[in-house]
Amino acid sequence: MSKTNPGNFFEDFYVGQVIRHATPRTVTEGDSALYTALYGSRFAVQSSAAFARALNYPAAPADDLLVFHIVFGKTVPDISLNAVANLGYAGGRFLAPVYPGDSLSAVSEVIGLKENSNGKTGVVYVRSTGYKDDGTEVLDYVRWVMVRKRDPSAPAPMPVVPDLPDAIVPDALGDACPLIDNTAWDTDLSGASHRFGDYVAGERIDHVDGMTVEEAEHQIATRLYQNTAKVHFNQHSEGQGRFGRRLIYGGHVISLARALSFNGLANAFHVAGINAGRHVAPLFAGDTVYAWSEVLETSDISGRDDVGAVRLRTLATKDRPCADFPGKGADGAYDPAVILDFDYWVLMPK
Repeated sequence: MSKTNPGNFFEDFYVGQVIRHATPRTVTEGDSALYTALYGSRFAVQSSAAFARALNYPAAPADDLLVFHIVFGKTVPDISLNAVANLGYAGGRFLAPVYPGDSLSAVSEVIGLKENSNGKTGVVYVRSTGYKDDGTEVLDYVRWVMVRKRDPSAPAPMPVVPDLPDAIVPDALGDACPLIDNTAWDTDLSGASHRFGDYVAGERIDHVDGMTVEEAEHQIATRLYQNTAKVHFNQHSEGQGRFGRRLIYGGHVISLARALSFNGLANAFHVAGINAGRHVAPLFAGDTVYAWSEVLETSDISGRDDVGAVRLRTLATKDRPCADFPGKGADGAYDPAVILDFDYWVLMPK
């Protein structure tokens, strides 16, 4: 019997299957520093322990997307080692803050399966949950991924496509942000004067800056999350594949877009929920990422007068500045430069 793990193929999954993932991962200050080095994120709460403590945090929390990537990375060897592509996200909630010293692990449940018409691949829907070592849930989300079949002649399972929410109700967002003292929010130090009440639905923001992706950077990032997906690392195999080169991990694009969004959304200090996300097109080393955001709605949160929730749709492009807000055309097709369409909730001080 082989002692190595070839990963699961589409026919290895079944609805209701629960997978407990290896390997628990302790988050350190070094992880946060490396995350900053990779993306240049400047949000004050995650950057400064003194700023965070003034607001009522016990310390600077780990960046929300760092937590997401670490939990995501746990799931890769079991869910997407044989993936063609990660397709989308929904129903994500950040449930509790994570600080250096916390250890994270992950469990996934298969909630849907649908074989593709080509008979060679299928889509697997999973709900993954991240936990601290004391059992506290820190994150849950749904994603769906296209996975290769081991044997194209294997019979197709009964298709099950889960019914997923279009968006999370603001009052259902998690408790990853403690009650903060918003009178202590220093807009000089945070980088902008615009608070929750300064944003309105329909507003569009060009984040102006661009960031070029380097091969080494995305591989360091993906290793940081212990993401072992072959499409990101093995040029020997991927050189013979559809694109002839390694794909940039989709989460790398999300973090780049989030970091770029600081210019225009500096006080959007906490990602509270992921409503939907789609990797529209692949990204490769050497491409330059730009981003713009649209405010979809703003909402108070019951029982909280310290922060409000802002629903954003951020689109990232490659090699195309976003002054004219590229997105979908009248025909419903995306501009060819669009690589990410991400719908999420952030919290801002009132």
